[in-house]
Amino acid sequence: MFRAFSSSAGKTGRRHHKVTTPIDSIILALSLRIGGSRAKEVERFIKFAFVGILGFVIDAGTVLVLQNTVLPPVNELSEPLASNVALTQSIAFVLAVCSNFVWNRLWTYPDSRSQSAQRQLTQFAIVSVIGWAIRTLWIGLSYEPLGNLSTAVLSTVNADYAPALLDQHKVGTMIALFFGVIVVMFWNFLANRYWTYNDVE
Repeated sequence: MFRAFSSSAGKTGRRHHKVTTPIDSIILALSLRIGGSRAKEVERFIKFAFVGILGFVIDAGTVLVLQNTVLPPVNELSEPLASNVALTQSIAFVLAVCSNFVWNRLWTYPDSRSQSAQRQLTQFAIVSVIGWAIRTLWIGLSYEPLGNLSTAVLSTVNADYAPALLDQHKVGTMIALFFGVIVVMFWNFLANRYWTYNDVE
């Protein structure tokens, strides 16, 4: 399991906490093998990706729960509810961002301590909101066509496949979310590495 928040003094002289995990040695070995002189950056990217996967699980899980309970993507007349889709993925996004900030500060960038946590959270939030805007626009424009496309593709494989419009829009939302998360992950990593955590070597 995770070894709890060990403390060490950074270059500022302040004590800071970091998390160690069972996979740290594997990530380090992989980074040294493929990263060469950039091994530290590769290590950070791999950790950032793991944090992103956890964020995606929180994100997608929240979307699934909300769409199947209080915020369905269509109404009783099977008309699309883009506002519900936007609200659902926005709630999920905020929960994922909170998780990602904590894990990135304590695990991916434990050596970034020349700026306060409040300042880094503000910068992290700004980067995340820009990513959220890109993602929300993408999902809002693509979930319906992707749902239609998924139905067309699955119908060619199984002629009996005929989902309800609600299910079709749920599938379209999840496909759009998947691609949106990948694009936003690269944006978030680069923007946070060179702005939020620009004090690391």
